[in-house]
Amino acid sequence: MTEKISSSLRESKSARWFVLILVSFTMMCMYYLTDAMAPLQQNLQTNLSWSATDYGLFTSGYGWFNVFLLMLVFSGMILDKLGTRFTGILAIFIMILGAGIKYWAISGHITGTTELVIGSWKALGSTPRSALFAGLGFGIFGVGCEMFGIAANKAVVRWFKGKEMALAIGLNTSTGRIGTALAMFTPLPLYNLTKDVSAPILVSILLLCLGLLVFIFFTVLDKRLDKEESDAGVAAEEEFKFTDVRDIALNRAFWYIAILCVLFYSAVFPFIKFATNLIVQKFSVTDTFAGYIPALLPFSALLLTPLFGGISDKKGKAATIMIMGSILLVFVHLLFSIPSLNSFPIAIGLVVLLGIAFSLVPSAMWPSVAKIIPHSKLGTAYAMIFWVQNIGLMLVPLLIGAVLDKYCIIGTITKIVDGKEQHLTQYNYTIPMLIFACFGVLAIGFAYLLKAEDKKKGYGLEKPNVVE
Repeated sequence: MTEKISSSLRESKSARWFVLILVSFTMMCMYYLTDAMAPLQQNLQTNLSWSATDYGLFTSGYGWFNVFLLMLVFSGMILDKLGTRFTGILAIFIMILGAGIKYWAISGHITGTTELVIGSWKALGSTPRSALFAGLGFGIFGVGCEMFGIAANKAVVRWFKGKEMALAIGLNTSTGRIGTALAMFTPLPLYNLTKDVSAPILVSILLLCLGLLVFIFFTVLDKRLDKEESDAGVAAEEEFKFTDVRDIALNRAFWYIAILCVLFYSAVFPFIKFATNLIVQKFSVTDTFAGYIPALLPFSALLLTPLFGGISDKKGKAATIMIMGSILLVFVHLLFSIPSLNSFPIAIGLVVLLGIAFSLVPSAMWPSVAKIIPHSKLGTAYAMIFWVQNIGLMLVPLLIGAVLDKYCIIGTITKIVDGKEQHLTQYNYTIPMLIFACFGVLAIGFAYLLKAEDKKKGYGLEKPNVVE
């Protein structure tokens, strides 16, 4: 029996790293659409007559169904009940559907405005229907995207538990960041080439179809691992029960990680959504070139997340790493908020530092969940964390967009683009940067609480992941 186990796919170093490549490639395809519209904020506002609030509403659509309909929690239950393979393929089909609706809305098929009314309260005034339907498509995509994210995490944990788990999760995450990086600097050239603001979404749909084919190949290998472990007498996972949700919810360390997650990512992902416009306006960089600077963030994460994950595997100190990343996050956003710091090299340096923070926290945070929660409940646990995270990813872009329109307009400039006169709104981004910094301060507090809870309960967050 020992020989069978030792010769299984999971024990083969080349096999498990090949599996990681397959899963991570699909993650990369998925992340491209998540941020493909970020460099085109000004173009969306100009071409579709959106305001910053409308853009924030569209961006917030990513979390509508995940938050209000608890789709993420249901996704976790589906994952723990029906497995990684079924959940991953279902997630990709949902993403393709959402991307199709988003493409239809932004490509000019929807015109006119509507009033968003909640009871007797007019929530956002007159809102372009294109923004609402684009948000709807983004919301459907978000369901599939988060569903695939938790499935990918659970797959990596399964193949790497007791091995290089933090390094593998870090590589999976950072490969996904390649998609984010591509989404920072390819949409504007695509727009300039096609004069179609929806062109990056069409590219995204093609990438998702390719990601589907790659993931199907992963399912073949994963199914073979099931058979090998069954033949070797490895015990099957405990069946998912609805009481698992209660057990997870009663775990204090779980909530510290969940709240740390939402605070940290609320200071990063919404920043990326507005970063290109911020850099254009504060650092006097051209639209085309501005997308390259935020792209440094995911590229930094691509290189550094595996490095920090490897350190966590061998040395431990996961809670300490999360504290360090949160402190660096605050430092970067505070410097971004200072109006006089507006030189181009400073923008590059701050984005690289933010990339380091963006590497530190995820490389330690996601493997830590697997130490706190049993593997049979891990899909549900990741889903609940992602659900909390989506609350932030939904509300913070709305908040930032509204703050920009209400408090940060400093004037307008007129430009001639393709022979047409365009009036571009100018913003001062100091207040949004201070809001992001406040999220970082709160994240530091919860990272300290997590470290104290680990010391009290002995989860082993400060211990190495690799079992010798």
